[in-house]
Amino acid sequence: MAEIKMKTRPVGATAVIGRTGFPQITSATGGELAILTGPSQPGFNPLDLLYASLAGCLTISARLAASEMGVMDRISEITASVTGEKAKAGLSRVERFDITLTIKGEIDDETRKAIADRAEHEICTVSNTISGKPQFVTTLLQS
Repeated sequence: MAEIKMKTRPVGATAVIGRTGFPQITSATGGELAILTGPSQPGFNPLDLLYASLAGCLTISARLAASEMGVMDRISEITASVTGEKAKAGLSRVERFDITLTIKGEIDDETRKAIADRAEHEICTVSNTISGKPQFVTTLLQS
């Protein structure tokens, strides 16, 4: 049996913030992003990045599901819009994610639903992580 070799991508991010200003984020691959928190500033805040991660993952996962089902050639576009509602009591957290998944193309509603279900509940690492209870391991460094 042939061994399948998968390319892996470095993952992770580092945020740096000074005494003033906003965090600067650098990905493990060198991508950079400024975090903005002012209500009128265009850009991403940490919660936007959470929603963006879920939206991006769902579109990629839906495309993969459609390909595996043999219907990707009938789909022209997949869009995921994600917002949510923060908890009104207790810890600061998102208690509900509102996801709108649009799959444009010549497929029936049953196939569209199967793609969405597979993307959200089986393929998307972000939705699977959020719906689980991941472990947090924190190391504190002094410099």
